[in-house]
Amino acid sequence: MSTPSSPKAVLLLSGGLDSTTTLAIAKEEGFQIHALTVEYGQRHDFEVKAARLIGTRWGVTEHHVISIDLSLFGGSALTGSLEVPQGRSEQQRSQGIPVTYVPARNTVFLSLALAWAETLASFDIFIGVNALDYSGYPDCRPEYIRAFENLSQLATKASVEGKGQFRIHTPLINMSKSAIIQKGTELGVDYSLTHSCYSPQQNGRPCRNCDACLLRQKGFLEAGLDDPLLS
Repeated sequence: MSTPSSPKAVLLLSGGLDSTTTLAIAKEEGFQIHALTVEYGQRHDFEVKAARLIGTRWGVTEHHVISIDLSLFGGSALTGSLEVPQGRSEQQRSQGIPVTYVPARNTVFLSLALAWAETLASFDIFIGVNALDYSGYPDCRPEYIRAFENLSQLATKASVEGKGQFRIHTPLINMSKSAIIQKGTELGVDYSLTHSCYSPQQNGRPCRNCDACLLRQKGFLEAGLDDPLLS
């Protein structure tokens, strides 16, 4: 667990299942967590409220919520008027890039995390991307993460001056959703605090039928656990 002398890390905390599990892993590895949540104009802004609560529960050192309204650009069912797909089969979800893809979202998020990490004299950034049980987003792939990590060495004063090499930590990238849930459960994650749904009801309850809900259901089923959000 982290102490005041532990190395600092910036962690992108969305309030979802994956980023919360990533937070638990980073804490287990002894990092002092500086959490960053981005309110980007998403229709499912219940996740921002979840992120605030999760950051408090896990005792992060510092937590910033930044507002950048990507809905000004549209181009995604999460930020514009496009309909969120419902009831897609596993085969359908594995084909192509869905309309819930937000253009350049992880590049925007990681750039903000990189800027904060450099001011903290930290060279560690955590993001909960996953390339196995995921929705086909190009900015969740290992090759993308490697490319951004390389960019970080070229784009920052700290790296150019030889003070350190930035590392983008992606502990979940090759894990199935069920393995992620099992790992988080072992670390004491309370998944009732998380929010995953792309199209929640007015009270924040999950729709149970969007891609994110279906992936979450699949993960809990394969992990042999009950999703506390559905109880």
